[in-house]
Amino acid sequence: MQPTPDFARLPQSIRTPSFPYGHCQGIAVDTERGCVYYSFTTALVKTDLSGNFLGSAVGLLGHLGCIVRNGEDGLIYGSLEYKNDAIGKGILKRAAVSGTVENGFYIAVFDGDKIVRAEMDAEGDGIMTAAFLKPVTDDYLGTAENGEMHIFGCSGIDGTAIGPMPGDAAQNPKQWLFVAYGIYSDVNRCDNDHQVLLRFDPEDIKAHAKPLSQENMHRLGEDMAYARYFVYTGNTTYGVQNLEYDPARNVYLMAVYQGKKPQFPNYPMYLIDAGKAPVHTVLCGLGTQKGDLLSLAPGNVYDDTAKIPGVDYPYGATGIAALGADDAGVPYYYVSYDEHEENGWYTVVRLCRGDDEHFIVPAER
Repeated sequence: MQPTPDFARLPQSIRTPSFPYGHCQGIAVDTERGCVYYSFTTALVKTDLSGNFLGSAVGLLGHLGCIVRNGEDGLIYGSLEYKNDAIGKGILKRAAVSGTVENGFYIAVFDGDKIVRAEMDAEGDGIMTAAFLKPVTDDYLGTAENGEMHIFGCSGIDGTAIGPMPGDAAQNPKQWLFVAYGIYSDVNRCDNDHQVLLRFDPEDIKAHAKPLSQENMHRLGEDMAYARYFVYTGNTTYGVQNLEYDPARNVYLMAVYQGKKPQFPNYPMYLIDAGKAPVHTVLCGLGTQKGDLLSLAPGNVYDDTAKIPGVDYPYGATGIAALGADDAGVPYYYVSYDEHEENGWYTVVRLCRGDDEHFIVPAER
């Protein structure tokens, strides 16, 4: 695990250059080595803490989403999806590639130390391997019991986090990789009102992760052990965009694009209580189906009608990294404020701190 940084010495903002690869999807911060990694949809970019460009891994024809740095091995893990919906077709169009890709969902594993120059080949330069996620692919391609396409409304995957099993951290320090489903926005079905998380052992991911040829994508990893968990928030637009374990507050942050169902509060962020174990119970909107339900933790807002707590902080969906707490117990974060200009996309990563009233505020000095 990387040591707690000196928050007083961290820059208050980090602006990246502009890139043509798509908007920022997630960030991972290595304060010990002084660098930041960014997913810009089809590329992994690396800068120093001043925003100076250090290198990039490019050439992906899939959607690289939320990323997380594993403090135990120093590798970067990210959700990587190949699909032929509007998102996938848009990626191919921007890359000037005709045809389609094979539907498939992976955890990509990057060796960030190998990213040392601009536009390195993610496939060919030995930077990236990937492990196939069969349960996600099955749910994306499958038909729900109510006849709707995409089981649980699955649109693929996005949020990724490494942290303890909820309810188990005090007894077991083991770190797991959690990956959250993307969920299509649909106000006319009720089986899509949960966030869906899969749990994997990072060691299993690494053991199954092999170089990926986008012309003939492997299916290595389809036999990996996993567990599935549900979080009742109401339907959100494309599910959990960014998932991050916050050790200072012992919660998992779920930053989302807000949902559209009027019966739900549709907050931009929800919190999983990492101190409470899942409960095996009947799942709302899924008939008699049971599953392991995780608990929501209090945020700074609460909906009395839906009985759902959340956070009204409007950022984090394009990247958030929990940095730990200072000596007074105040948590700190780096948060992506995504921007676009004529020649591409960039982000300004801002240093923020925890706040009782607003949950997260800029860390002004």
